Amino acid sequence: MRIMAKLIALVKPLAGVMVLAILLGVLGNLCSIFIPVLGGLAILERAGAGAPLGLAFGSLIAAAVVCGALRGAFRYGEQTCNHFIAFKLLALIRERVFEALRRLCPAKLVGRERGNLVTIITGDIELLEVFYAHTVSPVAIALVVSVIMTAFVGLYHPLYALIAAAGYLTVGAALPAIASRAVKADNARLREDAGRFSSFYLDSLRGIAELLRSGAGERRRAQIGGKTDDTDAIRRRLNSREGALGALSGLAVTCFALITLTAAFFLRRAGYVDTAGAVIPVVAVYSSFGPVLALASLGAGIQSTLAAGGRVLGLLSETPQTKDVTDGVTPEFTGAHSDGLTFSYKNTGYARSPVPDDLVLRDLSVDIPRGKITGITGRSGSGKSTFLRLLMRFWDAPEGSLFISDAPVSAITTEHLRCIESFVTQDTELFHDTIEANIKLGRPDATRAEVEAAAKKASVHAFISSLPNGYDTQIGELGDTLSGGERQRVGLARAFLRDSPLLLLDEPTSNLDSLNEGIILKALRDSAGERTIVLVSHRASTMGIADRTYSVE
Repeated sequence: MRIMAKLIALVKPLAGVMVLAILLGVLGNLCSIFIPVLGGLAILERAGAGAPLGLAFGSLIAAAVVCGALRGAFRYGEQTCNHFIAFKLLALIRERVFEALRRLCPAKLVGRERGNLVTIITGDIELLEVFYAHTVSPVAIALVVSVIMTAFVGLYHPLYALIAAAGYLTVGAALPAIASRAVKADNARLREDAGRFSSFYLDSLRGIAELLRSGAGERRRAQIGGKTDDTDAIRRRLNSREGALGALSGLAVTCFALITLTAAFFLRRAGYVDTAGAVIPVVAVYSSFGPVLALASLGAGIQSTLAAGGRVLGLLSETPQTKDVTDGVTPEFTGAHSDGLTFSYKNTGYARSPVPDDLVLRDLSVDIPRGKITGITGRSGSGKSTFLRLLMRFWDAPEGSLFISDAPVSAITTEHLRCIESFVTQDTELFHDTIEANIKLGRPDATRAEVEAAAKKASVHAFISSLPNGYDTQIGELGDTLSGGERQRVGLARAFLRDSPLLLLDEPTSNLDSLNEGIILKALRDSAGERTIVLVSHRASTMGIADRTYSVE
């Protein structure tokens, strides 16, 4: 109910369209119900049982035909409104999810399963179309129609109203609630398994060449098959229970129709109702279960939709590790330093920390003078990269202090902080676009000459120029058409073009040969007076250009 309430709250901007959809749905279902009712009245009139409301046989048949025509028009209008709402809201939700990811990034996304996020952005959001197009208004329609039909048959005798109300509650509420509880756990597990499987499959696609080279392809295929079989087993259980619910719902409708027929027989025999009062309520009750049957069919499936909705809402409600600062200071860069910095990945959600509760940095004090190259070295896992992320304010350190231009990092406006820093990791993220567009990511207004100058500093201009389309070459998804060293140099060119006063480099030459490493190190050394560089590396050759080196143990 909590998830449904939050999802329904998103309909508020389109409340008018939703009301129209419900109105059209109610009218359409009433038209459908009264086609057999009018037919029954016409037969009774022809049989000499009287003309209800003073209508003759022809008028009743004409009214039934009109109801049939209007039923189609109302149904079309209802579905149009529902799908308009659904697709408008899906677009809104996608926009909000992307905004949430932007807000949570980068701390929340470091080490997170990308495939799981892909499942939320695609599959889970798509499932919400079922909720908005086939759940919200049908629930309201079923409620309104049930009230109207209970009142209608109650005009003939109160007993009919009691039987009808009991039938509607059983088919539209009790059975779906029982089915919903029965499948809740399986549906939640199905959505979680789908996310994990997406991550596993995405990893398999990215590493398929390595799997084949290492002879692990068949084993990986068997693992994918096993995960698929597990998911299929859950789906079969869900389909089986959904089928059982459909059978129970149909049985319940038949039972309540028979109960109504039995009541009509005894009421007619006792003289409480006339012939029309014995026939019309039976026809009306039996033909009025359509809206509640629609709810019954949702009983098993709605849990899958709610599980998806819960995952989407969970992402939207996540709080960032560090909130954006919008009203902070915007100092000119004059250097940076840390005093007694202590940090642990506990409670950060960082999935790649092998021992999250252990301190990664303890009492670290570093001075980063303006215009100098500061080197940071140390064994793997000693916190070198973590220190750079703290400078970028992915997280806030619980102990110690970190300053840029004598201002606490947490007091600097986030947008300004991103402007004065450039961060280059050893795993450069590239986009499915041209090489020039990838280099210009941080400065879209840069000229071709400026792009080429940055590429020359990164020792990648000659390679780009050798390509048939040069800087207009499409590099493919994730930059897969480039080698690791080429991707790294494109990332360096991007940082050189951005020209931030503080350049943070995390193993910037790890994928380069000694020749290209030397060229890039010389470019860094030559630009040291123009910008401040923090250089993380375990290579002694890389540390050779540093003015000062810290060893993080």
